[in-house]
Amino acid sequence: MEQSQSEMNILSNGKSLDFGDETSVPVKTQLDEDQYDDPDGALESAEFLPTADGKKPTRFTDFEGKTSFGMSVFNLGNAIMGSGILGLAYAMANTGILLFLFLLTAVAALSSYSIHLLLKASGIVGIRAYEQLGYRAFGTPGKMAAGIAITLQNIGAMSSYLYIVKSELPLVIQAFLKADPNSDLWYLNGNYLVIMVSASVILPLALMKQLGYLGYTSGFSLSCMVFFLSAVIYKKFQIPCPFEEFSLNGTASHHALNVSSHGHDYINGGVSAEDEANCTPQMFTINSQTAYTIPILAFAFVCHPEVLPIYTELRNPSKKKMQKVSNISIFVMYSMYFLAALFGYLTFYGKVEPELLHTYSRIDPYDTLILCVRVAVLTAVTLTVPIVLFPVRRAILQMAFPTKSFNWIRHIAIAVVLLTLINCWSSLHPISWASLESLAACFAALGVSFMVMSLSFIIIDWTTGTSRAAGGH
Repeated sequence: MEQSQSEMNILSNGKSLDFGDETSVPVKTQLDEDQYDDPDGALESAEFLPTADGKKPTRFTDFEGKTSFGMSVFNLGNAIMGSGILGLAYAMANTGILLFLFLLTAVAALSSYSIHLLLKASGIVGIRAYEQLGYRAFGTPGKMAAGIAITLQNIGAMSSYLYIVKSELPLVIQAFLKADPNSDLWYLNGNYLVIMVSASVILPLALMKQLGYLGYTSGFSLSCMVFFLSAVIYKKFQIPCPFEEFSLNGTASHHALNVSSHGHDYINGGVSAEDEANCTPQMFTINSQTAYTIPILAFAFVCHPEVLPIYTELRNPSKKKMQKVSNISIFVMYSMYFLAALFGYLTFYGKVEPELLHTYSRIDPYDTLILCVRVAVLTAVTLTVPIVLFPVRRAILQMAFPTKSFNWIRHIAIAVVLLTLINCWSSLHPISWASLESLAACFAALGVSFMVMSLSFIIIDWTTGTSRAAGGH
């Protein structure tokens, strides 16, 4: 397939080559000839062959990154860490400890290996932009498919994050102020609050020119989640099992009734059979809710749209270095996921709710520590939105303005339009747990379908022995 002149002016990272722009980023090349001027595909085929020293040369023609290793780990860890950590205890309650550990380990290993394949593909063709990888493989349809997929996936993620801010922030403010839940105060209106958060926090961060600048906020976001994990572990040793429900009406009599009834249970240091069954951890559990917990685990380590943008801005980049960034990020998130799920489950066992923090509110909705944890989680979720927005803007630029150089007006306008549309969507279309479960099931089925298709093509390619890797146009 013959490439158009406009596509040939695009660098590997998706930026146009504009020699008249004094502010354009310096370009490094290792060959005098254009790497795309190879109609027979011989040069691309050579990329699959090792050199004399047995190593494959990686040739990137994009700009030199300036983001440090640590900041890259923070950014990728923040991209992995989402609101899904709040539902992992519920997932463990419906799968069992050992089955949950197996599934979590499998997903983490597959995520790490998929990133390895992604980095290997980008190194072979010297491209660190999804859209250009799609173009090299399938032409314009591949480029559009990659851009649309990234856009839809990340817009869905941002919508869920802003919905959490819209629904949870008014409850936290109400609990801190002990205000009437039926009052019409403006600062208890989720629609107003999510717009204020978007305009004052998310938008300024989304206007950063490079993703590496968000490393500091990503580090703070991860610190908030460490605080959440510490509180979950601490509460495990503070809350008895079975726990007592909080009641606003007649709290004293309610508490006395519970003490009296529990006095019959704890006779001679023993507990009732029912309480003992409800407070015993299960190693394997299969029930009607198990199927809904699989998507929670399947999407626990989704960070692939952010991998190549972070790789592009990494200082002294190499496939080995970026793989190390990915492995560290996944391992840290894996540890936090398992600990949060384990101690959350061992606190409430089968009574844990899909949203872990709501279960703590059943005991004491005015617990200061839990309220601070909810603020920390909201902060972490809010600071994740700019990280997710960057790949969407990059995909839109690749699809709509492939030959244009960087422009601040375009950069700002896309961020404003995206946040406006997402805020309108989250305000006009309230999301329920039932709809989230249905969407999760649909996306899981779609993901399995794509996996089966991909594996089928790989098996056919292996059995026929006709690799099309060298001439993918």
